Amino acid sequence: MNNKRAIELKIIANRIRKNALTAVYSAASGHPGGSLSIADVLSVLYFEEMRIDPKKPNDPNRDRFVLSKGHCAPALYGVLAERGFFPTEDCATFRKTGSYLQGHPDMKGVPGVDMSTGSLGQGICAANGMALAGKIDGKDYRVYTILGDGELEEGQVWEAAMYAPHYKLDNLTAFVDYNGLQIDGDISKVMSPLPIDKKFEAFNWNVICVDAHDMIQLYDAIQEAKAVKGKPTVIILKSVKGKGVSFMENNASWHGSAPNEEQYRQAISELDAQIEELEVQLNG
Repeated sequence: MNNKRAIELKIIANRIRKNALTAVYSAASGHPGGSLSIADVLSVLYFEEMRIDPKKPNDPNRDRFVLSKGHCAPALYGVLAERGFFPTEDCATFRKTGSYLQGHPDMKGVPGVDMSTGSLGQGICAANGMALAGKIDGKDYRVYTILGDGELEEGQVWEAAMYAPHYKLDNLTAFVDYNGLQIDGDISKVMSPLPIDKKFEAFNWNVICVDAHDMIQLYDAIQEAKAVKGKPTVIILKSVKGKGVSFMENNASWHGSAPNEEQYRQAISELDAQIEELEVQLNG
């Protein structure tokens, strides 16, 4: 990936952040912090890597994505809207009565959602099943899933961590959003899952650690994962919770809180300024 494309993807990531914030603000509820921290990897997956077609969201040969940390649905809806699965204006209907955009992803109601999630730990298990099905059926699609670092406190995650290498699911790539914060604060103080890399290595995963907000690192890590045979890959994303909004960054209180009107306007203004700066770099 060249620098120009990396800048283009950063612009898209900030648009995803704007969509996610609009959703949470409009609903007066939701999870902005962890949604903002995964916008960059979603931008790379949906606009550079995954084999998908918004006109054929159920194509049996498509790549699959499972948001294991389903409470961060605003980010998933944000990228699906940008990618053309549904209008961006619909993000403002998030969690509203009658809207198809529920608080957690719904595969039956939202175009582009491959798995309904919300109960932490279950998404990676479903991703394992999709990957194994692809192997059994002789399909060449790949499966991607994102977990939260707090989600690693769920025992079911480690059952899945045993399962994937046992069945040699090299068509599976998991991402861990390692921003260090969960709803109750610092993950190391709540119920430490550290060291994340060594634990996955012990379960026989290929492990890659990257800066979650560096597009080139993200892209290169995904390519490395695709080249690995005989075992799954986990990409540990060292991220900033609330990335892109000054007063939300590294602040656990924004895990599940909605901004008021003043805060929302400030957040959108900051993201617009970043987009404008990136566009200057792109055209400079």
